Amino acid sequence: MGATGAPPLNAPPVAGEPPVAGGAPPQSAPPVGESPQPPKVEVKSAGPQPVEDMHIDELLHIVVDRNASDLHICANSEPVIREDGALKRLNFEKMTPRDSQRMMYDILSDENIHKFETTLELDFSYTLPRRARFRVNIYRDRGSVAAAFRLIAQKIPTVKDLNLPPILERLVEKPRGLILVTGPTGSGKSTSLAAMINTVNTTKSHHIITIEDPIEYLHEHKMSLINQRELGGDTKSFSNALRASLREDPDILLVGEMRDTETIGLAITAAETGHLVFATLHTNTAAESVDRMIDVFPPGQQEQIRVQLANNIMAIISQQLLPRASGSGRVPANEIMIATPAIRNLIRENKTHQINSMIQTSGAVGMTTMDQCLRDIYLKGLATLEDCMARAVNVDELKKMINVQPGSGQSGNGQPGNRR
Repeated sequence: MGATGAPPLNAPPVAGEPPVAGGAPPQSAPPVGESPQPPKVEVKSAGPQPVEDMHIDELLHIVVDRNASDLHICANSEPVIREDGALKRLNFEKMTPRDSQRMMYDILSDENIHKFETTLELDFSYTLPRRARFRVNIYRDRGSVAAAFRLIAQKIPTVKDLNLPPILERLVEKPRGLILVTGPTGSGKSTSLAAMINTVNTTKSHHIITIEDPIEYLHEHKMSLINQRELGGDTKSFSNALRASLREDPDILLVGEMRDTETIGLAITAAETGHLVFATLHTNTAAESVDRMIDVFPPGQQEQIRVQLANNIMAIISQQLLPRASGSGRVPANEIMIATPAIRNLIRENKTHQINSMIQTSGAVGMTTMDQCLRDIYLKGLATLEDCMARAVNVDELKKMINVQPGSGQSGNGQPGNRR
C-alpha cells in the first residue's frame, strides 16, 4: 500500500485531521470489561487536539476509518499511524510518559499490568466493539510505556482477495507435509496463512489446531473444526502446545512462529507423522529458510534434520508487500518454491545455494523467484521501478530481466517499464 506525498515522520502534524471518537477488553487477553463507545469528538480546524484523558479507542477508530495498518503510541511524540506503508503523525498533542502509560493501563487487567511490569513486554489482542480487532505489543521505551497496534480485519480475506498466487489454494490440498510462509515483519504472513486456512475450512472436513501469539484472525467452525490456542492464555509455549497437539487428533496444524530448535524439530516431526503443518519464519527467500531451519540445530544433528526436511517440506512461500504505483494500497510479491524431487535432492545434498536457480527454471510447475515476481509486478504497472529495485534479492539480475538501461529508469525499448 503506497503513500504518495506522505509527510516524513519528523514532519509537523498534519492539520485538519479530525480525530474520530469511538474498546473492549482484549478478546484473548484477560477481560477488562467492555467500555462504551465514547462520543464523537467535535472536529476542530486549528491546532493539535489534546490527548489528556483520551481513550485509546478514539485513536483506533481513526486507524479503522483510514484503513491504516498500525498505530504507534510513545512518549514525546504525537500518535503515529502507518497508512499505505508510510508513517504519518496525527494532529494531536505530543504525549507525555504519563499519557502513554495511562492510555495503555486503561485497557489492561491487574494481572496483565503485573506481567508487563515483570517482563517489560506484553503481547495480547484487543477488540474495538463492532469494528475491528488489533494485535498489540506493549513495551518500554527509555523508561516510559510505548505500544504498537496492528489492525486485523474482521472478515478473513480469501487468496483471491489478497491477490496471492492461485497455487496457494492448491497447496492446502496436500495430505501431509510442511508449508512455510516467510518474510519480514509486516509482510502479511499471518493474513496469507489465515486465507489458506480459511480455504480449508470452507472446502474440507478437517480438524485444524492453531497455536498463535496472540490469536489474530478468529475462525468460525465451517466444514472444518478449528481450535485456536493462544500463547500465555491457553498454553505456556509453542513447543508444549505442538507436542500436545499430536494427541488431539489434528489433521492440520498451524504454528504461528517457529522460534526455537524444539519447535522447529516438532514441526518437522508432525509433518513426518502424517499431518499438514503450516508455519512462519522471518526469512526472505526459500534457500535462506532451509538454511535457517537446519542451522539452528547442533552440528551433530544437522544431517538428520536435513534429510527429514528434504523428505517433508512441501512448499516455501516468501512474501513482501510493495506500495502500489497508484498510490493507494499495497501489492504482494511472492517467491514460490515447490518441493519437487530435484529441490528435495538439493536440500538433502546440502546444495541450497542452487535452489534459486532451480526455482528460476521451474515456472511450469508454479515456481517463481522473488526477482521474477518483482519483474512481473513492475511490467504490469503495479509498482514503481524504484520500489521493485529496493526489494530485489539481486538488483543486477532484476535489471537484466526488465532490460533497464543504466540510469534511465526505462526499459530497453525506451518506454517506462511500468507502462508495458
